[in-house]
Amino acid sequence: MKHFFTLALCLLFALGASASDVKIDAKNCTITKDGKTYPLYGKVKIVDSFEDIKVKIVDCFEDVDIRIVDAFEDDCGKVKLVNAFEDVKVKIVDSFEDVKVKLVDCFEGVKK
Repeated sequence: MKHFFTLALCLLFALGASASDVKIDAKNCTITKDGKTYPLYGKVKIVDSFEDIKVKIVDCFEDVDIRIVDAFEDDCGKVKLVNAFEDVKVKIVDSFEDVKVKLVDCFEGVKK
């Protein structure tokens, strides 16, 4: 009986510690994480901590194609890198990402 309670307790902790619910909306070009919605375009600040979303840069099987621009970052997949007044804070990671991104020169946007 003691093992059953231990197993049940471990299962509850495992469910509580599971990855956050992340959804990509291709129509609105947004990503929703933990109930908050962030655009997949606009001004982006790269940070080491206190990020809004975690991004893994890949060469294939991406969720979003991103094009880094200097101006007019108001279309889906267009991003301007800034140091202040950002729309979203991003942490670049190697694993446990919220979204996979491929950097492109043209045809940016959501792949799903």
